[in-house]
Amino acid sequence: MSAIIVYFSRSGNNYVNGSIVSLPVGNTERAAKFIQELTGAEMFRLDPVRTYALDYNECIQEAQKEQRANARPAVKSLPDISGYDTIYIGYPNWWGTCPMCVFTFMESADFTGKTVKPFCTHEGSGMGHSEADIKRVCKGANVMKGLAIHGADVAQSKSLIQKWL
Repeated sequence: MSAIIVYFSRSGNNYVNGSIVSLPVGNTERAAKFIQELTGAEMFRLDPVRTYALDYNECIQEAQKEQRANARPAVKSLPDISGYDTIYIGYPNWWGTCPMCVFTFMESADFTGKTVKPFCTHEGSGMGHSEADIKRVCKGANVMKGLAIHGADVAQSKSLIQKWL
């Protein structure tokens, strides 16, 4: 069985346990690397053409504006998932769901017959409504129960991820 981890992650200023801290590697990327280590799956990072603001508060305002507009921001490149059976989709929970660039990816691909395993990082909101959104968008996929990882705890999440896998 072949698998790929497709994820969006944001380094730099992030909200962690009530404070804004600068992360050299985003929480979702850290979780994706644990999944890769445990499964051997390939990784593909979604990089928006237009980067989000470095300032955390500006970034979340941009994210909310994109969500309200139901935007599909361009990404630098999209993965070809045709040769994979399992697709792990990773993202930070922004305003209750995936960032809009993740929707750009999901709407570009044919998920028929694929197994989708969503995972997100968050600071208290869990999966939000992202699982329902993924099921709606990834038509023809078997969307499994997702994993929500508290961002502040991601460094110690390897055993949690292993149990979920």
